[in-house]
Amino acid sequence: MNSHAIFLFLASIGLVSNAGRIGVDKASKHSVSAEQSAAFIAGEARTAVEKLAALLEENFIYPDIGAAYSRMLRGKLASGAYARFPSSEEFANVVTADLQAVNREGHLKLMAPGAQPPGQSAAGTSGSGVGKAGWLAPGVAYLSIHGFQGNRSEYTRLMNRLREVLDRFSTAQSVIIDARPYVGGALEETDIMASYFFAKPTILLHIDIRQDVEKSGFSPLGESATLRRISGPKGVVRREQVAVPSKAATKLRQARIFLLTSRATASGGEGFTLSMKHTGRATIIGEATAGAGHLGRTTPLTGGYRSFNPVGRPFDPATGKGREQTGVDPHVKVPAEKALDEALHRAGVDPAMAKKALESLKTDW
Repeated sequence: MNSHAIFLFLASIGLVSNAGRIGVDKASKHSVSAEQSAAFIAGEARTAVEKLAALLEENFIYPDIGAAYSRMLRGKLASGAYARFPSSEEFANVVTADLQAVNREGHLKLMAPGAQPPGQSAAGTSGSGVGKAGWLAPGVAYLSIHGFQGNRSEYTRLMNRLREVLDRFSTAQSVIIDARPYVGGALEETDIMASYFFAKPTILLHIDIRQDVEKSGFSPLGESATLRRISGPKGVVRREQVAVPSKAATKLRQARIFLLTSRATASGGEGFTLSMKHTGRATIIGEATAGAGHLGRTTPLTGGYRSFNPVGRPFDPATGKGREQTGVDPHVKVPAEKALDEALHRAGVDPAMAKKALESLKTDW
């Protein structure tokens, strides 16, 4: 499976993570419209939970926790706790809360039939990819990233636009990357940005997946020029994600990079942030990120139910530490709403003039 599929948006699964808290998002009750909401059918719900229990036991990153999830789900089924609900949506929310009570996990969720990720309609995506992008001052470029989602065709279009923006910034001396709304994506957008920002091959992250998951074919990862298998602990398949410089001439490899973060920066956005922090390539400004740090894949169950199953742990190669629950701490801690001002100050740009330029930037990238 291509790497674009491996990270799921935190927003799209209805979980929140602020100051280390993970729980069911109260807004998730609105993730299924009245027209889409499906009736609760006990048989379908039971089968969905049975399949989810098996998936977690066989594939979750940590075998002991996967087994604990599975025991809880099977125990609830045996006790009749999942036998009757007003709607499939309420049932999915209760199962999710039960899972989180066993072990907090930033991506794990049971999704009801008909659920659409926030910010995405049935017809496609909105609010994803590159948002505003342009020049705030001579030599100072700005781009906001809202996460990347959609089918392969849509994702490819978003990647092409990202490359287009970075090509236009080839003469920049400073780049402000606004990742405060970067709620997730995949490895591929990090690969693309790294190809512009690094002058030589550089290790960005290590990623561990259970060997059993690899053998079963459930792993979402493969091998490529930017993702290669290396030796790891017994029972684990380890890969390293590597920045591979593009052949295009660009001054972005020498540019100063200021990366803005918030508690909403999640999943793939956190992977990019950790990569830039670990390598020292960017100054991270803002708040600690969400703490939804694992990777995996969305799996259909039965009756329209789906789940996201975390199977991999990306982490800092130097420290061995990931970002699940803890998030990525910035270099410069300021409230998210003050992060841009701090970056402008460090870039030597007049904030009033820069913000006026920001208001006029395009949003249709």
